[in-house]
Amino acid sequence: MELTTEMLWVLGFLAFTIYLFVSEIVRVDVAAILVMVLLGLTTILPFTPPLVNTAELFDGFASNAVVSIIAVMILGAGLDKTGLMSTLANFILKIGGTTEKRIIPLISGTVGFISSFMQNVGAAALFLPVVSRISARTGLPLSRLLMPMGFCAILGGTATMIGSSPLILLNDLITTSNQSLVARGLEEMPTFDLFAVTPIGLALIITGIAYFMLAGRHILPDVKGAQTTADSTLEYLQEVYGLDYALNEVLVTAESRLVGRTVDEVENEFYVRIIAIQSIDRLYLAPGGLARDVRIAAGQILGILASESALQRLSETTRTTISPNIAVLASVLMPTRAGIAEIVIPPSSNLIGKSCRDVWMRKTYGLTVLAIHRQGKAIREDEGVVDLPLQGGDTLICHIAWEQLARLTKDRNFVVVTTEYPHEELRPHKVHFALLFFAIALGMVLFTDTLLSVALLTGAVGMVVTGVLSMDEAYKAVSWKTVFLLASLIPLGVAVERSGTAEWIAVKTLELVGSDVTPLALQAVIAVLATFFTLVMSNVGATVLLVPLAVNIAVQASAAGVEGVNPAVFALTVALATSNSFLIPTHQVNALIMGPAGYSVKDFMRAGGIMTVLFLVVMLFMLEVVF
Repeated sequence: MELTTEMLWVLGFLAFTIYLFVSEIVRVDVAAILVMVLLGLTTILPFTPPLVNTAELFDGFASNAVVSIIAVMILGAGLDKTGLMSTLANFILKIGGTTEKRIIPLISGTVGFISSFMQNVGAAALFLPVVSRISARTGLPLSRLLMPMGFCAILGGTATMIGSSPLILLNDLITTSNQSLVARGLEEMPTFDLFAVTPIGLALIITGIAYFMLAGRHILPDVKGAQTTADSTLEYLQEVYGLDYALNEVLVTAESRLVGRTVDEVENEFYVRIIAIQSIDRLYLAPGGLARDVRIAAGQILGILASESALQRLSETTRTTISPNIAVLASVLMPTRAGIAEIVIPPSSNLIGKSCRDVWMRKTYGLTVLAIHRQGKAIREDEGVVDLPLQGGDTLICHIAWEQLARLTKDRNFVVVTTEYPHEELRPHKVHFALLFFAIALGMVLFTDTLLSVALLTGAVGMVVTGVLSMDEAYKAVSWKTVFLLASLIPLGVAVERSGTAEWIAVKTLELVGSDVTPLALQAVIAVLATFFTLVMSNVGATVLLVPLAVNIAVQASAAGVEGVNPAVFALTVALATSNSFLIPTHQVNALIMGPAGYSVKDFMRAGGIMTVLFLVVMLFMLEVVF
């Protein structure tokens, strides 16, 4: 098979695309758009036929795969908006204990499951603050928890056909390749059902968990410099205001001296601040639910901010039990729900001249004031901070729910200084609508012949119409960088297929590996090639470029007499292998966890090198078993 002028042009475009991705001269989405535009400009050159028809140049933006990815992102955001994912995360926090052997499989398994139905970077981002809290309360370094979580988020994307962008894209690429196969008189490839890859994905997730369980103590780094969000906040309070506070959970026993006393009496005597109370049948939380006149009862769990010395004194003199971690109150005290804020009293405030006690600050505004910073000095709880008349320019250092803080930004009595906090308002009352439309979308995918994009969009639109998400929030949930990257590369994949470039590369690859090669060996070659490509470019880009190549390798091998070659399975090998991105932090999930955990590239190479090999071995074995 000889090279044609069209093939040379397409090979040039391939080389140029890889160069842009590897060199990072421009962002990957910009690189993809540039390649698409250049492909469009080739239509004015004397090609017969052109590399890509102008009418098809922008078809990627309306493709089934791109629309499906948009819908999956919106569905995931809707489930998160109701607090459903956080509730699941809090359950892990309660039963996880304090040891790596219990925490790692619980976190990793849960993230892997969630990642199979939403974008893996979204699942990882959801659990990042939860893992940070677990690290702070157990003393386990964050660097020993985030890598197993991140790797299993990536592995979870291989468990369903909507778990990762390459798998969502695969059926569209198979449909495109089928056009070429039919034109050559060959049989069409079947597409894959939603759970066709589930056995493979489950095996990979289990392998990842087992790997860290058995080898974690040898390959996971112990980065002392890594800090959790909670750690850094408390250190900031200590450094700027001299407040050595920590967040604790305290159990009020039946014989405790606290029973029957009010919140105000306990705070004044022991110089602690109570920010939440959990009873059997009620949760006391500011604003409205928690005030200084609330009485403490036996069996309650108190969320307390206090110095270590004050907390120790409270425990010893009142017969209360300090919990080693935040478990019962995790859902309301986790960093994504509440935290420390700085709020200034402006000269025009109606609160000037009144004390926090006068205005019932906690009950009215949801502010648990820890200290007031005035004229370079921090006035603390043990100095009567709640009885101090407020002045213009006072800075209140307080604990507050982020939802309430967002409301205070509109109150003229306060100027909110803290801006880096989650502004999103959760809608737990919409959880039934979110679950209903997620189930409808899943049911349509499983039990009807509806196009994947239509089925998923049905669920996404249902969430918007019922108010689970606003339309603006739905737009924000979509990673438009991923959308433009995928849609812009689809024309290049079409050019690779239609010009015969994929077939030419397939022929040369077979010549290189020999004619007596087995199907498994060919799959291994394709898997290694896909793994390499996904390390130097996006997994979407690698999938678009390599699926046509894999299909043509299978066709050529079959024509050469190699038995048992299935082009659809070869294409699936590419879509799965492009998730094998553990060696260096080029994957979005790895990039997300690298900073908070303090990882270096060497850390990823040490842990990810073995994981890469395990992924290839398990994937190829399971492909043989399942298909």
